[in-house]
Amino acid sequence: MYRNEATSGAHLTPTGCRFGLWAPRATRVELALVAADGSQVNHDMTPDGNGFWGCEVAGVSAGQRYGYRVHGEWQPDLGLRANPAKLLVDPYARALTAGVDYSGPIFDHTPTSNFQPDTRDSAPYVPLSLVVAPTPPPVPIANRRPLSQSVIYEAHLAGFTHNHPDVPEHLRGTYLGLAQPAVIKYLQDLGITAVELLPIHHFVSEPFLVRRGLENYWGYNTLAFLAPHSRYAAAGTMGEQVGEFKQLVSALHLAGIEVILDVVYNHTCEGNHTGPTLAYRGLDHRGYYRLTPNLHDDCDVTGTGNSLNTSHADVLALVLDSMRYWVSEMGVDGFRFDLATTLVRNAEHAVDQSHEFKRAVAADPVFQGIKMIAEPWDVGIDGYQVGAWGPGWSEWNDRFRDGIRDFWRGAASGVSELATRLTGSGDLYQHDGRGPAASINYVSIHDGFTLRDLVTYDVKHNEANGENNCDGSEDNRSWNCGVEGETDDPTINALRHRQIRNFLFTLFTAAGVPMLLAGDEVGRTQLGNNNAYCQNTAISWLDWEQAAAWGDVHDLVATLTALRAANPVFTPERYHARTERWFTPAGFEMHEADWRDPARRTLGRYLADEHSGFLVWYHGGDTPLQLTLPPDLGNYQLVATTALPDELPPEFAPGSSFELPPRTCLLLQVQ
Repeated sequence: MYRNEATSGAHLTPTGCRFGLWAPRATRVELALVAADGSQVNHDMTPDGNGFWGCEVAGVSAGQRYGYRVHGEWQPDLGLRANPAKLLVDPYARALTAGVDYSGPIFDHTPTSNFQPDTRDSAPYVPLSLVVAPTPPPVPIANRRPLSQSVIYEAHLAGFTHNHPDVPEHLRGTYLGLAQPAVIKYLQDLGITAVELLPIHHFVSEPFLVRRGLENYWGYNTLAFLAPHSRYAAAGTMGEQVGEFKQLVSALHLAGIEVILDVVYNHTCEGNHTGPTLAYRGLDHRGYYRLTPNLHDDCDVTGTGNSLNTSHADVLALVLDSMRYWVSEMGVDGFRFDLATTLVRNAEHAVDQSHEFKRAVAADPVFQGIKMIAEPWDVGIDGYQVGAWGPGWSEWNDRFRDGIRDFWRGAASGVSELATRLTGSGDLYQHDGRGPAASINYVSIHDGFTLRDLVTYDVKHNEANGENNCDGSEDNRSWNCGVEGETDDPTINALRHRQIRNFLFTLFTAAGVPMLLAGDEVGRTQLGNNNAYCQNTAISWLDWEQAAAWGDVHDLVATLTALRAANPVFTPERYHARTERWFTPAGFEMHEADWRDPARRTLGRYLADEHSGFLVWYHGGDTPLQLTLPPDLGNYQLVATTALPDELPPEFAPGSSFELPPRTCLLLQVQ
């Protein structure tokens, strides 16, 4: 039976608190109220006959710790793993106290068998749910931009300010640290319109990481979908995290910056049946998770051990209720869905792009104007769904990433792929009526090399992760510019700077929505680690002290974001909404033979609308090029370039010729 956020979870009443929980296969459910000293008072909940349990307890106030104990059948071969010895988190909890003590009995099974129940009490070792008093939502943003006009900044909330010199030390790495005026001014000056935060739903680390002395840093290991991560709070973890997150949203909104959450609704932190039991497995293993037909094992299409079963109406309700809560109560402006394909798999685990999840999102007025961005793949059968999400959705475009990386490292065949990506990847998105904003363009993201590492390393260097460098992608499409790793060679370092400028120039002059990885504009390095998910170390934190050395990159980004904001020709809502012409270095328009030339390394692009026109050159060759400007477009004025100041002529006359340096981009305004 469908339940919603108003009935599930903990809600204060004039005399106490009302609690509600979905546990359809339970025979008994106890609400455990936990005191500060760890002692418990249990209350039996009442079933409604449709899988929902509820009770109201007088005298309960905000800050009360609680959990659930679920009684029922223990038949692992049937997907039934009820174990009342395990104190469970409320899936609708609005805050949790802390993390997990991995030394305790946090597994529902014994150390010697995955199929024998462990009867030891887990309460002292697991997070507790918290009763949270309602507070007003954050200040709404005055002007929510269309996605086509957005510049997205993908950032780790803690790592961004961990070393920030203008953030008070006690606020670094917190919600309030990111809300500091100096940080927000930095984002404004850079031209950022939306911050996309890596997961801030309350998450915990995997046991295998803890055994290595590491932790889950990125946060793609959710425990509670309505609770802000407690560790990012500055003032305390007894509900203060809720108010602090709202303060962050208000501060960003007042600066005109939107907040997009990277959300992980595809799986939970419990892993497969051998993992810890903290909430969902103990509530209803068969309901919350996708299982194989024999009900014995998890059907893992996420690569994490489990997959949330959004084909079940009540599980889907949790996802949608969580989304509504973050929009209505917490003020967020959009979502990026991790491994989104998992969310649209049906009861047989097949991909269904007409899934109820998408229909519900489209029909709900709460989500009107809210940005919906899919990571359009998972690891299951037919999981790669790039271009398939349809109206109302934008998608991370890995084809853009790969095509641009290949062009600038000299591995592309000709310039056709480059042109397709520059014009908004119409081959992927135009067929269903979407515009270029369906394409979220990026060259680097949290997962993989930073831009600096992309031009510094040919291979990954993930030794710090403790997996003998076997983790992380082998397909980096990187080029180290001649030396593996950092070097003092000024020629190589100059080339690396230039290549980074070329990547960013291409990103910000392409149609679609540019997404910048936080720190790429100031030369952030992970020392060649392309899978730093477990590195809460200097490998992951921004090093603000070395930012000045990358002023050339930072300033170029600021120039290009300002250019996009001032000239709609760079941010088209529709395909073919502007004039687009293509030129050879000789100043002639491209013909079919030119497009088929696999050795071609230079492309001229003229784009114009009723307001402005620009001529853009992308030269990926490793030698200088004699370039002739078209004589019939108008007069030219230099707007931006990846060349050095003394490498270009002082004027650019129609029909004139000059030498374009190797690996150089050039942007001329046509007047």
